[in-house]
Amino acid sequence: MKPYIFLTSEGYTFQPDSDSVEPDIDNCQVIGFSEGENAEEAFRNLLQENEYLLETKFDEIYCYQLANKKRTDFSLKKEIGQ
Repeated sequence: MKPYIFLTSEGYTFQPDSDSVEPDIDNCQVIGFSEGENAEEAFRNLLQENEYLLETKFDEIYCYQLANKKRTDFSLKKEIGQ
């Protein structure tokens, strides 16, 4: 089984501690992760494992096959020396 990440460009994101009523960043949101022999099977598995997604207002979802499940963490604060 191959791992996939599912995303959407619908919706908006606010920075932490934002007081603005307008979104700060127009970006992608992670819908979830799933596995399958191909993207279609992984999408069906995602929906079976997370039935609540069918009740959301998201519609346009896309996915990328992941090379592996290895995670690498970064810190923006460390980059700027804080």
